[in-house]
Amino acid sequence: MKRTLQTLTLLGTLLLAGASHAAAPTAFKVDVTGQGRPVVLIPGLASSGEVWQGTVARLCGPQAGRQCHVLTLAGFAGVAPVAGDVLAQAEQQLAEYIVAHKLGQPAIIGHSLGGFLALKLAIDHPQQAGKLVIVDSLPALGATQMPSATPQQLQAMSAQMQAAMRVQDAATASASQRRTVAAMASAPADVERIIGWGQRSDRETVISAMGSLMASDLRQDVARITSSTLVLGTWIAYKDYAPRATIEQTFRSQFAQLPGARIEMADTARHFIMYDEPDWMFGRIEQFLN
Repeated sequence: MKRTLQTLTLLGTLLLAGASHAAAPTAFKVDVTGQGRPVVLIPGLASSGEVWQGTVARLCGPQAGRQCHVLTLAGFAGVAPVAGDVLAQAEQQLAEYIVAHKLGQPAIIGHSLGGFLALKLAIDHPQQAGKLVIVDSLPALGATQMPSATPQQLQAMSAQMQAAMRVQDAATASASQRRTVAAMASAPADVERIIGWGQRSDRETVISAMGSLMASDLRQDVARITSSTLVLGTWIAYKDYAPRATIEQTFRSQFAQLPGARIEMADTARHFIMYDEPDWMFGRIEQFLN
């Protein structure tokens, strides 16, 4: 009996010790596919890494010679949220992940908010960033309507937007999400899939991440990026507000300080280019990576 109690006490001590030294919550989960040259893929706001399924099949199939590391950020699409700024944590932890897994300088493909995170990683951690593919994302999203916006103005706009989102009731927020997503992809099945990810996302994480994105301005900081960069933009969903030439000029202006950035605009795709014009997107990415 005494030996049994001693064993249970020791077991309890070990369990408590393990709990006290448990790993801190991670800012993303990763799914790895394939073997070969590493590619990191980052989805956008409230999106699952599943958005890259077609891209992974094309880039990291059995004969492709690449290994895809697909992220889903904490708080998005059913992944448990973390306390604090998920974007800042994801950037730091991704740099650490690349080092820990000896990926060298992997190619990094980011969509929307994921594209912003890719730019930020390349600015702050150039030794961990290889070629960049930025899919429909800008260095300063909040400055699209007001290019001369100061940091203080961007922060004020972000705070106002977050406050408005936080006071919405569930029904209003759901209706707003549906209207927004309906303009981001063409096929109804794709729209419903994206909406489903949003419904499984932590609301406060989404609001805070969107706030960080709207308040940030990397237009000057991109000059520090040493990675070759391909930017794939869209315009058709905004044709009622501005012509193609104006939207393309917004991309070129925002990336003006990034040396050698190659910018291409999709003709018919909405924001989720990987769904609306997959062959166009895959072809350009493959050519760029090769």
